[in-house]
Amino acid sequence: MIIKGSCCCGSVRFELFEPPALIGTCHCSRCRKAGSSTYVFVRAEAFSWTAGRDLVTRYHPRPPFRFVRAFCRRCGSALGDPGNGRVFAIAANCLDDDPGIRTGFHEYTPDKPPWREGPDDP
Repeated sequence: MIIKGSCCCGSVRFELFEPPALIGTCHCSRCRKAGSSTYVFVRAEAFSWTAGRDLVTRYHPRPPFRFVRAFCRRCGSALGDPGNGRVFAIAANCLDDDPGIRTGFHEYTPDKPPWREGPDDP
């Protein structure tokens, strides 16, 4: 099973060779402002760039924050932090195919904005 993913303009593309281990939604303001708050967690061995790796730029936050955010330099699509570590987070909005699993957790739910209401929200 190959799961394809890409940015909005299609310049950055990747493939997953196995389903993600987990999908989770973070409701903190930093994840929302980065343009994505639902992430899939994948093993590095199951991930491969197919195009545009040189177009990925990273935002390194100031301490105490530690999560790096990656974006497509052309269109600004939030990518999560693909390719950084043995297991890493990819923005679920970048997946072009169904990953075969569903959201397994929500975190920082007290920080969820009042406008975020829906059937899948805690």
